[in-house]
Amino acid sequence: MTAPALVLLAHGTDDAAGWATISRLHAAVGRALPGVDVRLGYAGVVGPSLADVLAELPGRVVVVPAFLASGFHVRVDVPEQLAAIGRDDVVVAQPLGPDPELISALLDRLAEAGSRPGDTVVLAAAGSTDPTAQEDLRTAAALLTARVGHEVPVGYIAGGEPRVASVVASTAARGPRVVLATWLLAPGAFHRWLADAGASVVAEPLGDHPDVVGVVVERYRAAA
Repeated sequence: MTAPALVLLAHGTDDAAGWATISRLHAAVGRALPGVDVRLGYAGVVGPSLADVLAELPGRVVVVPAFLASGFHVRVDVPEQLAAIGRDDVVVAQPLGPDPELISALLDRLAEAGSRPGDTVVLAAAGSTDPTAQEDLRTAAALLTARVGHEVPVGYIAGGEPRVASVVASTAARGPRVVLATWLLAPGAFHRWLADAGASVVAEPLGDHPDVVGVVVERYRAAA
């Protein structure tokens, strides 16, 4: 039996660096799954849309949402799009986060940015008013807390409170440096805004880190 196709569904961005990062992730997933037709689609902002990609894939398909939490797109938007298309041969996998493997990628990004033992780590996330997404973020913070040895507070970049800058300011007394673990998949405006949050170090987004690729593959295989 032919393996189901995989559609990596990203949020969508008009930022050139963000688009390039997601494209590299798509290519890396394709290399990790030889023999699987791996496509890239976007939930908004840019194309191709999920409907556009599925129109070219008549057989079985697994959609892997490239999101770090089970927010609106995962729980509402994608199911509604599939219902409108009328496809019953498409399975939606779990989103990428939260997952312990992503925490390993997060720590690698911090180290690459120059984080040192003793730094106070803050988890910087886009933010959401969705209760399920907020719970997923708290889970990610708990996983990171277990790895760094101190409670990791969460700061929101755009949606929700507290904002990253206020969390950085309130935690600065814990030690000489506050560093930001960036809970974003790709660069863009949100990541650029973190430069003004007052932290000593701002990690790069998770991007196409091998552990991210591994989680995509795991999600695909579990759903397939």
